[in-house]
Amino acid sequence: MWQPVLMICGYFISVLGAAMLLPAAVGWYYNESSLMIFISSAVAAMFVGVSLVLSNRGEIKDISIRQAYLLTFVSWSAVGIWAACPFLFYGVSLVDAVMEGFSGITTTGISTFADVEKLPKSILLWRAVLNGLGGVGIVIFATALLPFLGIGGMQIFQRENSDVNEKFMPKISYMAKRIIAVYLVLIGLCLTGLNWAGMSWFDAVCHALSTISTSGTSTRNASIGAYNSASIEGVTALFMFLGACPLAFFYNLAATRRFGQLRAGQVGVFVKILLVYIAVMWGYLSFSGLAQGWDALRKAVFDVVSLTSSTGYAAADYWKWGAFATTATLIFTLTGGCSGSTSGSVKVLRWQVIFAQLKRAIITTCEPNRMLPLKIGKINVSSAVGNSVLIFFAAYFFSIAGLTVAVSLYGQDFMSALGLVVTSITNVGANIGNAAGYADLSDTIKLILTFAMLLGRLEVMTVLVLFTKSFWQR
Repeated sequence: MWQPVLMICGYFISVLGAAMLLPAAVGWYYNESSLMIFISSAVAAMFVGVSLVLSNRGEIKDISIRQAYLLTFVSWSAVGIWAACPFLFYGVSLVDAVMEGFSGITTTGISTFADVEKLPKSILLWRAVLNGLGGVGIVIFATALLPFLGIGGMQIFQRENSDVNEKFMPKISYMAKRIIAVYLVLIGLCLTGLNWAGMSWFDAVCHALSTISTSGTSTRNASIGAYNSASIEGVTALFMFLGACPLAFFYNLAATRRFGQLRAGQVGVFVKILLVYIAVMWGYLSFSGLAQGWDALRKAVFDVVSLTSSTGYAAADYWKWGAFATTATLIFTLTGGCSGSTSGSVKVLRWQVIFAQLKRAIITTCEPNRMLPLKIGKINVSSAVGNSVLIFFAAYFFSIAGLTVAVSLYGQDFMSALGLVVTSITNVGANIGNAAGYADLSDTIKLILTFAMLLGRLEVMTVLVLFTKSFWQR
């Protein structure tokens, strides 16, 4: 059972080690002392990765469901731990380094650094590279593996966006080519747009990787707000939105040129949700006197897109806008982007299934003899898919409750604990209800939040199933 898992995991660690050479080159160019940190980390990672590949080498035609679960958890955990090595060698504590590594690869964007502007450029780039690698890995995971495992209703997404069979290995190789091509194009366009808007090339590279991966990692302490530029905020908001749309959607749109897809499906619903959220926040900011006119609209657009896409960039201190704004930001955070995107959180497709089930339940309560199919738009949803989404919701929100209790046991009040857990499990990373930041948290809370980041990124059930006795029984 372990042979294909360890072999593929070795490939991932090797790729991560090779990626460490990019910040090493930046460290050499800027004559930074961190050069040797990345060279030594790269050599160690590639040695371990290649060793795992060679010692478990063999042809893999397909993998079982149990192997897929193991591969998911082991590979993401291993990559997160190895991603922490440069931070550890830089002088950060073990817990902080692990949290930083997992935050980067899960595209959460949480940082334990109190002052990121003092970091070497090589470390700043490494954080962005982790976002880039994590973002593309997330999309491949969501489009190829989750439908195979039948988790959280992703079979619906498979029906809309895939024309290959359900076997995992053929699907992942087929999807990867399309996804990586679209991903690189979006990064290139975002990079160009940010530089045109006024960012330096280095900052533009870091923010482009962070934006398309919907991570929100920034090279500035005040995030995007540090630039105080409407142009930069506009470009960033556009590409945060694009990053929260399914990458397969862009490929299909380019290949078929059926622009009616923009109105149908989850992308159209996502746009409508954003417009409603923006209108609500714009109205609230205007009537409460916190901002007026164009300034209120600018803040509403950027912060709504940032939170709903699970990017978590900050252009303003929205947690200081009052109780309504805090509640609204939690709702935005729990909405999420589209399935098959780099976005985290619950995601629009699952909310569509839940509301469709609620609508059917209300109608059948009044008319018990009426038989109604479960439909999303023109798609009939099977009972198995509907149940899968309900199970996901139960596991997701029970996990939030349990982790919130765990965090509150270590000195956090309820709202701070809830905000920390929600922003971690949804992979938003924004500072909601905890203005003190993450650097001052205890090591125990940091480890709980690190687990929450991984739990949310792997769609909860992929991790929880490993804790069942039946999974390990032959």
